[in-house]
Amino acid sequence: MVATIRYEDIVKVPKALLHDHLDGGLRPATIVELAAEVGHELPTTDPDALGRWFVEAADSGSLERYLETFAHTVAVMQTGPALRRVARECALDLAADGVVYAEVRFAPEQHLERDLSLDEVVEAVLAGFAEGTAQAVEAGLTIRVGTLLTAMRHAARSQEIAELAVRHRDAGVVGFDIAGAEAGFPPTRHLDAFEYLQRENFHFTIHAGEAFGLPSIWQAIQWCGADRLGHGVRIVDDITPDGALGRLAAYVRDKRIPLELCPSSNVQTGAVASIAEHPIGLLRDLRFRATVNTDNRLMSGTSMSREMSLLVETFGYGWRELQWFTINAMKSAFIPFDERLRIIDEVIKPAYAKLLA
Repeated sequence: MVATIRYEDIVKVPKALLHDHLDGGLRPATIVELAAEVGHELPTTDPDALGRWFVEAADSGSLERYLETFAHTVAVMQTGPALRRVARECALDLAADGVVYAEVRFAPEQHLERDLSLDEVVEAVLAGFAEGTAQAVEAGLTIRVGTLLTAMRHAARSQEIAELAVRHRDAGVVGFDIAGAEAGFPPTRHLDAFEYLQRENFHFTIHAGEAFGLPSIWQAIQWCGADRLGHGVRIVDDITPDGALGRLAAYVRDKRIPLELCPSSNVQTGAVASIAEHPIGLLRDLRFRATVNTDNRLMSGTSMSREMSLLVETFGYGWRELQWFTINAMKSAFIPFDERLRIIDEVIKPAYAKLLA
């Protein structure tokens, strides 16, 4: 089974992506060009060498060091045209990798250095995604991009960003998120924002259980009401070696709370020691709502196809397992149920049925 699954075949199969950061997926050549326009100094202006630098700098095993690499990408995303370009290229790159549905997140508050308003930032990104989607269709590819607005957990703008997300909900923003260093910045600091989103019947996910453990996951779910867990990999701390589930792990599984697992990124930030030791295998065996994601394609030198290929190589997965992860993600998307069902029934299942036959 494993030998028959080639990387180029994984690229062609439809994939769904829930956890991808816009500022973590720029093309190195684009960074070089945009940096020259605004006078931002980079570690190198050679695109290939810059791409390698990002991966090496992110390979420290520390979430804090990993996050430092974003200083260079965010610096070149401070104008409307730059944001529009980055979003357009993001949609095109994902579509070329066989992603048919993607939720891409970014923090509007980080793109205000050149006097854009929060609304102008969001409008530029949404316009870029629309352009990229249209260009993908012209090239014979299909992708639907939903946007998540992220608030930084160490800042105090979450209520403002939550209201911004709701304001643009009919223009392409499908959800809300908080991100940044977990330790010392619990999700409960942003309770007002989460309560507001619940009153507005709006979806949100929370980065939890990556660099910090079970208390972060517990707060995200039981205090804040998160629909999904961004990473959530530390839920394994509530599972015994023989597979017995603690109270929190059982709740997460029984409630079908999606885990936005990002294998390569989790290794880079030190959340797990290696792909082979990543609990995604155990979580799949125990039938958690596990999904596969890229997190930051630039920093991890990765793509959805590469992440799936790593799982095939490491755990011996076949098309049936890859379909399971893909449908899990599509079921967990923040778009209307009928849209999710259409993509599952008309795009994902037919493609995998041919391979499974």
